Amino acid sequence: MLERLVLAGMHRVDPERAHGLAIGALKLGLGTGNGPVRTPRLKTSLAGMELANPVGLAAGFDKNAEVVGPLAQAGFGFIEVGAATPRPQPGNPKPRLFRLTEDQAAINRFGFNNEGMDVIAKRLRSRVVGVPVGLNLGANKDSKDRAKDFATVLRHCGPHVDFATVNVSSPNTEKLRDLQGRAALSALLAGVMEARSELRTAIPVFLKIAPDLDDDALAEIAEVALEAGLAGIIATNTTLSRDGLKSPHKNEAGGLSGQPLFEKSTRVLARLSELLDGKVPLVGVGGVGSAEQAYAKIRAGASAVQIYTAMVYGGLSLAGEIATGLDALLERDGFATVADAVGTGRGDWL
Repeated sequence: MLERLVLAGMHRVDPERAHGLAIGALKLGLGTGNGPVRTPRLKTSLAGMELANPVGLAAGFDKNAEVVGPLAQAGFGFIEVGAATPRPQPGNPKPRLFRLTEDQAAINRFGFNNEGMDVIAKRLRSRVVGVPVGLNLGANKDSKDRAKDFATVLRHCGPHVDFATVNVSSPNTEKLRDLQGRAALSALLAGVMEARSELRTAIPVFLKIAPDLDDDALAEIAEVALEAGLAGIIATNTTLSRDGLKSPHKNEAGGLSGQPLFEKSTRVLARLSELLDGKVPLVGVGGVGSAEQAYAKIRAGASAVQIYTAMVYGGLSLAGEIATGLDALLERDGFATVADAVGTGRGDWL
């Protein structure tokens, strides 16, 4: 009840200010729980990382790794912070975040606003967390060599995280998505994997892709992922599509996230699952707002899922609610583990 009242109050203020207030509340220890939801069924492995449950926090909520500790108490099985760029940058002009309440969605055009890898690495170095923590790698908007930026951030921050994600799928940095093409992506990943080889611990490297890719582009990405030795693919980032939206903010520029993305992102996930056939694990993101939707992503081929926009409408307790509900759905259908359910409903999305 209290969380609902707080959410109602948050929705009366500017969305970006509301987000800042949420980060401030977490710094004070407000709104967190007793750690990740744990059951034998929910325990799973992702790219060699042991997860108490497969419900993770997507990048973008804690851009600057300010509240990793409190978030680890909120029920998540893993957390991703960032995106981090080599140098600090303010991002795009405000306003740049819009609630689409009628659609249970959001549009953002932040543009990798963050305090830079030095500040973020310092915070990550001093963290004490009981769940795996990853960093989303980004590139500076005015960089002369964006591909090099990803490797630079990994070298600097890699020793302090459990995994890293190459983010070439944000629509809010001009021409960034061009790096998803085969030649550019292969070269970029070669540099990132070289940087990874220099770390004392060779952490898993994931790739986050856009939902707006056709079948040919997905096939290329699957091939590149295998060639590069990626540990996983996160499918997907936000979309440029505006199909079926009702909100007055529907025509704002930026990436759309939330419920309207669910079907599109799940179809991309299922197609990748078919292409990769279990050789590379997948993380399902996009429109996950309930246990049923998390379960659908897993049955479509995801080994784990991530949430973010749904928390705007459901609060931080949503992570624990989804994990608990997912456990019940696995039990209902006779699955002893999350891994047993992965891909069992893929055909429904192809």
